[in-house]
Amino acid sequence: MGLFRGTQQSATEGSFAAMGEYNVDEFRGREYPMLGGTIYLDHAGTTLYAKSLIGRFSADMLGGLYGNPHSASAASQLAARRIEDIRLRVLQFFNADPVEFDVVFVQNATAGVKLVAEGLRRYREVGTGCPDGGGDEGKGLWYGYHRDSHTSLVGVREAARAGQWCFGSDGEVEGWLSNGELGSRGSILEADVGLFAYPAQSNMTGRRLPLSWPGRLRRSRLAHHRKMYSLLDAAAFVSTSPLDLSNPDEAPDFTVLSFYKIFGFPDLGALIIRKEIGHVLQRREYFGGGTVEMVVCLKEQWCERKQESLHEQLEDGTLPFHSIIALDSAMDVHRRLYGSIGSVSRHTSALAKSLYAGLSQLAHGNGEPVCQIYKEASSNYGDERTQGPVVAFNIRNSNGGWVSNSEVERIAAVRDIQLRTGGVCNPGGIAHSLELAPWEMKANFSAGKRCGDENDIMNGKPTGVIRVSLGAMSSAQDVRTFLEFMEEFFVEKKAVEQSYFPREDLTAGAASKPDFYVESLTIYPIKSCGGWRIPAEMSWDVRREGLAWDREWCLVHLGTGAALSLKRYPKMALIRPMVDLDNGVLRVRLCGSLSSNLSAIPSSTLKLKPYQQPQEEITVPLSANPEYFQKPRTTNGFKSQASLVCGETVAAHTYTSPLIAGFFSNALGVPCTLARFPAGSSGGAGTKRYSKARFRGFQGLSNGGQSVSYGMPGAFPSVTTAATEAPLPHRRPILLSNESPILMISRSSLNSLNRTISAHGGRPARPEAFRANIVIAPTRDGRGEQPYAEDGWRSVRIGDRMVFETMGSCRRCQMVCVDHETGEKGEEP
Repeated sequence: MGLFRGTQQSATEGSFAAMGEYNVDEFRGREYPMLGGTIYLDHAGTTLYAKSLIGRFSADMLGGLYGNPHSASAASQLAARRIEDIRLRVLQFFNADPVEFDVVFVQNATAGVKLVAEGLRRYREVGTGCPDGGGDEGKGLWYGYHRDSHTSLVGVREAARAGQWCFGSDGEVEGWLSNGELGSRGSILEADVGLFAYPAQSNMTGRRLPLSWPGRLRRSRLAHHRKMYSLLDAAAFVSTSPLDLSNPDEAPDFTVLSFYKIFGFPDLGALIIRKEIGHVLQRREYFGGGTVEMVVCLKEQWCERKQESLHEQLEDGTLPFHSIIALDSAMDVHRRLYGSIGSVSRHTSALAKSLYAGLSQLAHGNGEPVCQIYKEASSNYGDERTQGPVVAFNIRNSNGGWVSNSEVERIAAVRDIQLRTGGVCNPGGIAHSLELAPWEMKANFSAGKRCGDENDIMNGKPTGVIRVSLGAMSSAQDVRTFLEFMEEFFVEKKAVEQSYFPREDLTAGAASKPDFYVESLTIYPIKSCGGWRIPAEMSWDVRREGLAWDREWCLVHLGTGAALSLKRYPKMALIRPMVDLDNGVLRVRLCGSLSSNLSAIPSSTLKLKPYQQPQEEITVPLSANPEYFQKPRTTNGFKSQASLVCGETVAAHTYTSPLIAGFFSNALGVPCTLARFPAGSSGGAGTKRYSKARFRGFQGLSNGGQSVSYGMPGAFPSVTTAATEAPLPHRRPILLSNESPILMISRSSLNSLNRTISAHGGRPARPEAFRANIVIAPTRDGRGEQPYAEDGWRSVRIGDRMVFETMGSCRRCQMVCVDHETGEKGEEP
């Protein structure tokens, strides 16, 4: 079968008997109803909150009167007492003695890191009180951080005026702790203060780093370690593992964490500080309400900060006291459901071991592994000391080509599997695991790589990973379902031939009989809305950006300015625009349920004027300026506004007409209006968009005389060729389409696909689902149906003079799941 090198029983079920003390299946359906039908595998981002947690917190809020804790009223004092009780309880949760430690409540772990950085940036061994802004600021902060650090830890280096150093391995840290040497760039002897930071657990791979380093650093007598403090990022670690701070001599000086990673709610973080070194944070410049005893503003500038406790000095302004009170309920419910965080650790460790084993054993029919898993030799799944419940990997096809992570995430979303892909805010871990040199990362940035975009394979290498992470309420069935998903979509059970197609050029010559003809021509004037089929007898203009009027408009959210997408709002398929060249307008009609629901929409929804009542059709001038042909009462023209389209910021022309905004907002139930990105736009930044489709190797080059193949859709070559990406000078301009100027599908390929779907009891797909501009079909006099032949074409000739260069296959998209007749979203065929 080519699924596992072993058996599925040994890879999964055999390990589940050794899990923790609780049985999550007994209460998961009751406590986590939001998981119905969903596999949630992004617990490293945040875990999920229990239903009884929300119920208990709600009862607490309704049963008590809580005021601002800075006031003296009974309600305020009640809130203040609850906060101090919970502060103590947090310390007890981590076995921290309140005599030795203090807790500062912050927004999240990042805010705690920033607070430490702000305090140490101005630290010198001088008196406390408000800085006067004058005098010698000294040498400043030296900062050392581990390669596996989250971006929030890396960012502290910008405040390190005395120098900074990134430790490239555990061995480098061990050497520095032993002898203090780092080389010329790592000297810290002249710094006023130093900070060494690292994560207790990598948020990328889940590997756990030694917790002994802070104690070793504190005991060191080396000059390089003088005035050196330690910062532990425990956010990822404490989500599924106990953190023991019972020994203050071995504990970090500063520990940051986020409670939502442990309990799912509230959105709150903490900075835990050893009181012995709290004075180093007293030189920070800013002070807020609640942190000072007195402030003089007029004629003199003076203040006296609070000195009674560390948290009073550092918690600026009114605390998020409702969130802190919610933390009390969160700890109660967590203990009731799971017993202890140690039980969670054992449960998730067993699941992670099974997941890792299953992914490791996935293999293609030719024996090639499916997954490239990123794991350190020092970590072992099943060992809670060295490895957390996280697996980071990439997928290869049977020929070794990379599979697009964006497509993996899209397919997973269709199957209601939630996971994380990309750089996961761990630049050092990504660079190390993917073997990306600094020059390569900079080259990727210059070529358009940005955080959160879909440029996941560049120059033959992945730019990110697939991260699957487990939590307290994860189950054995979650692991099994994910492994079955991997088998269904990414295991090639039969080895792919080394060449898909003959090397002949499949474009029709002028003297030969064509094998295909254009069955239909369709444009989609408004991005993500319905298409308009161009009448067969009508000629149509082809521009550099694609077919005339195609994807020139979009709907943008009135609040954010972001373009609406059919993936999120499937009813957009029932908005049907058509180009009326005789009258010079774009006509937009509502069809299906959108039309029938108009009468049910209350006119007060948007406080519409009489002429703005819901209607089935509006018209928009095709002219570049809508004021030319529209009455003043129905339009106020447009304004230039930055809009986010497919992850890119563009300068779109947003229509200001209340009629237009009311039409689309009432139809979709979303505050939105129409925007335009007309052909030939020019000007400043954000006014040009270019195609993103990648040329495939088999469309122009061969490898040693053999065509390169990629197996499954979305796979990329493992090495870069001249044909892998379009060179920068030849980028094709596009309007609002996702990747390329024109999209084409073949009726032969669709017929073949539908035969496969029908054989599995599915519903055949219609051409509209793929939103193609051109549908080609085999001619009667040609060679008959040739499914997927277009995957190997370099170019397509239509008529005698029109030649189109092919730009590669489109990325898999959830839009194919939308029924364009009903506007309903279903499962992928």
